[in-house]
Amino acid sequence: MWKDLFKLTVPNIVVGVGVALVMPLLLPVAGAVLRPLAKGVIKGGLTLYDAAAGLVVETGEQLSDLYAEAKAEHYGSPE
Repeated sequence: MWKDLFKLTVPNIVVGVGVALVMPLLLPVAGAVLRPLAKGVIKGGLTLYDAAAGLVVETGEQLSDLYAEAKAEHYGSPE
């Protein structure tokens, strides 16, 4: 099984050389296409992070207010 996988035949060698010759031409093109895509994904992640952080702050404030109200009702407000 392993012998067949790594068998060096003429077509395999030709394909390998062809890929080695074409890759330097394709990498800059792929980089030019993938860079804006990666940048967009990162910007989307930052937007989600900011939204989640705002939600956490808002929820914390509401829980703090509820705690203060419950504490005031439980111990009564001094007159």
